[in-house]
Amino acid sequence: MAKLYTGTSGFAYASWRPRFYPEKLPEKKFLGHYASRLNCVEINYTFRRLPAATTLENWVKSTPPGFCFACKANQRITHILRLKHVDTSLELFLRMIDPLRSARRLGPILFQLPPTVKYDSALLNDFLVLLPPDIRFSMEFRNTSWLQDAVYDALRRRNVSLCVAESDKLEIPEVITADFVYYRLRKAEYTEQERESIAERAKELLGQGKDLYLFFKHEETPEGALYAEELAAAL
Repeated sequence: MAKLYTGTSGFAYASWRPRFYPEKLPEKKFLGHYASRLNCVEINYTFRRLPAATTLENWVKSTPPGFCFACKANQRITHILRLKHVDTSLELFLRMIDPLRSARRLGPILFQLPPTVKYDSALLNDFLVLLPPDIRFSMEFRNTSWLQDAVYDALRRRNVSLCVAESDKLEIPEVITADFVYYRLRKAEYTEQERESIAERAKELLGQGKDLYLFFKHEETPEGALYAEELAAAL
């Protein structure tokens, strides 16, 4: 049965008190409270640094079975090396997050390319063959040159999901390229009508047998977390 995984990009925001986190809840208990209300979180921490095994083990201990962590790939892979000659860096990154995989808590890994990286067929295909087939991956392109059939076909061959990223600056079309769909809804605000439309589309995708990972933008206010909770309740 297809499953909805929904949450936000990050969870450690004291400014979410008291509307999402209780007023007196200590920050070290934020993740546990978050996981009692939502079933997935996108981790940006892994973009900046390689996590210690103890950090990941504590995350697992703080969350219930079935909760998962979608990790953003380290910036060395996407922004420094820009997907070129990344076999060693990719191997290291996957090894460092292995505690999540071993505990069956690893969601998709997101590769977010900088806007300055433009379409390059050889670059994409050389990178995709490095990805192990037993882990889910998603690609977020931020240059419109990537939005073409050749890219979608390459992703389909490796069961890699095109990240449907929606922001005030750029909207990536929903093109299904894998057995799951990865959404990043980055607008600061969504109207009730827009949220109802998101819920209807989520139902359709789940009905087609597609697991759905859907993350709202993290902000200084808890709106994104509340949107995610509303969506989970609706479905």
